[in-house]
Amino acid sequence: MAYELQRQDSHRVYDYIEGDGYPGDQQSLRLRRGQSRMSNQNYHQYNWSSTPAEQDEESSSGPPRDLRSIPMPMALKRATRQVQQMQVPVVSRGESWKRKKTKPLLKLKHGIREFLYFFSLWRSSLQKIGGNFGGGVQSYFLFLRFLVVLNFVSFLLIAGFVLIPSIVFRHVGSSLVNNTGPEECMVYDPNPQGLVVFYSYFLDLLSGTGFMEYSYLFYGFYNNTIVVDSNFSYNIPLAYILTAVFYFAFCLICIIERMGTAARVAVATGGSAVGNYSLIVFIGWDYGCLGDRATKLKQKNIHYRLQVDLEEERIKKQAATLTSAQKIVLHSLRVFMVLVSSGLIVAAFYGIFEATTYSQKQSEAQGILGLIFQYLPSIVITAGNFVVPLLCDQIALIERYSPSTTVVVALLRAVFLRLVSLGVLLYTLWSQITCEGGSDHTNNKCTLCQYDHMTYQCWETRMGQEMYKLTLFDFLINIAMLVLVEFPRRMVVDNWSNKLAQWVGRQEFVVSSNVLGLVYGQTVVWTGALFCPLLPVINTIKFFIIFYCKKITLFNNCRPALKTFRSTTSTFFFLVVLTFGWGLGIVVMIYSLAQIRPSMSCGPFRFLPIMWEIVPTSFYNLTKTTQEFLFFIGSQAFSIPLFVLSCVLMCYFVALASVYGKSVALLRAQLKLEGRDKQFLVKQIEQFTRKQIPNQHD
Repeated sequence: MAYELQRQDSHRVYDYIEGDGYPGDQQSLRLRRGQSRMSNQNYHQYNWSSTPAEQDEESSSGPPRDLRSIPMPMALKRATRQVQQMQVPVVSRGESWKRKKTKPLLKLKHGIREFLYFFSLWRSSLQKIGGNFGGGVQSYFLFLRFLVVLNFVSFLLIAGFVLIPSIVFRHVGSSLVNNTGPEECMVYDPNPQGLVVFYSYFLDLLSGTGFMEYSYLFYGFYNNTIVVDSNFSYNIPLAYILTAVFYFAFCLICIIERMGTAARVAVATGGSAVGNYSLIVFIGWDYGCLGDRATKLKQKNIHYRLQVDLEEERIKKQAATLTSAQKIVLHSLRVFMVLVSSGLIVAAFYGIFEATTYSQKQSEAQGILGLIFQYLPSIVITAGNFVVPLLCDQIALIERYSPSTTVVVALLRAVFLRLVSLGVLLYTLWSQITCEGGSDHTNNKCTLCQYDHMTYQCWETRMGQEMYKLTLFDFLINIAMLVLVEFPRRMVVDNWSNKLAQWVGRQEFVVSSNVLGLVYGQTVVWTGALFCPLLPVINTIKFFIIFYCKKITLFNNCRPALKTFRSTTSTFFFLVVLTFGWGLGIVVMIYSLAQIRPSMSCGPFRFLPIMWEIVPTSFYNLTKTTQEFLFFIGSQAFSIPLFVLSCVLMCYFVALASVYGKSVALLRAQLKLEGRDKQFLVKQIEQFTRKQIPNQHD
């Protein structure tokens, strides 16, 4: 019997023929359901009777499929593998040689991946966090692990080219002594004189002064040692500056590589909840989960991801129903809130400027009071970074953005506050070290040495001390918040049943503020790496301890967030924010290398007008062939063709990406149309079935 189903709105006719199916040889939904009940499984059928030549011809018609990607039972896959190994394919010598060489490489590649995965840092902890608190919170800990590995590898780079050679060659090579400058500019004696009070060592450890100041931790301890032998030569100043340059380049490469991975995931989901929903439903389950515990964790992870998508769609539908007057009121409210948040941020900047200026004026104070004065900029920066984001979060609630947009807006405001507050601190120090770049003619402190040698005998070490104090103070604040705030709050909420305790409740793990703490700490390290070479290893230890502190407070003191957000877009955004911090650090390094006069009394560049001068000086000490080769690389004969070739390749990849983007957009539109058609057909079948049931009873 044949039935005709006609869609009135689109004038499209679908002919349903019982036994034959839909056009395109696709069976109806009812017949599929009936056949699925009768058949056991619908697995991929392997053609056992085909000859090797026929299989080779079939495989040559399209790209070969990996047996692991075919939906078949494991027993059938093993049998298929045995049959394939027994058959002798008809291939050429070149193809045979290629297969023999490719197979060991693939095995080695898979072996390395499995080895790295087995020894990956905090693998089980991250799986547990993702299962209990969702992918958004898990993305924070993944970001933290990335920074730990990045800082540790960076320390190995610095230790291999600067620290270890400085220790080995300190008393072997020849150190050049600066005899060309004034004697007043060469005074630098960081070692304390006479008896020292026992608690001063603790104060020196916190402030980076005393025995800490003249050590390998800071710039001033490194000599301008040059080791020259008949078969070996090593230039410590050149190694110092080139290591700093390669350190920043290495960090940028790692960020871009990880950003590309996150961008591919975001593109795969289409940047929408629909694509993410499809990925969760069809490929979200991990079949490697063993045991009830791992299964429950994965179920919770999928639950939170679906919760985010549903929340996003609910807010989008709510925003679509607003009238024009309501939209005008909403946008006016958002503009006003932006002005209020900007005023709070500017007030924080002014407080940091005043605190830094006052702290530098009181730098001669001793004891506990002197330590407080030294930490005054760090205290004000931390207080501003704590209070202002809390107020901005309350402002973001009034603005009524979607969860993902709220996180992005809060993160942008906090990023601007933290990075610019660090920039205000650096600007204040720069204005005092260089007497505002030499523009302050009323101040004679910078006339003799081109920097304030009376207050800052070794200004690079002072800069390193400020970054060291910021890093240490940020770590101490994290520990203090865990011990003095988060655990007492949980104990009060769990043991008291009054309304105030229940209203306060357990705290939520706010991803945006915690990510900002990591970005701020890493930015401080990048800013001070030139002046404090061991700051990356200090930051590695700091982040390593913070991981366990955050994990403890997450499972013991926090509840699952009421408003979660999508981890696919947040991971990419975290790396973009981290790039801003890297940009601030590279600006500080470039300006210090090319503009400010190095200290004449300390460091590996004490005899040079600027730090970068060591590069051309060392260049002219190379052999003539090497100089000609480097000159050719920097000449127009090499750079112009390279630039043209780069432009051609860039245009090619841009055009290729545009074509792929259009193809993906067309496929998505086609999938949407097919989905609507299927929904229409299902509705028509249901209506037809309802009509047929009364007729059968009659």
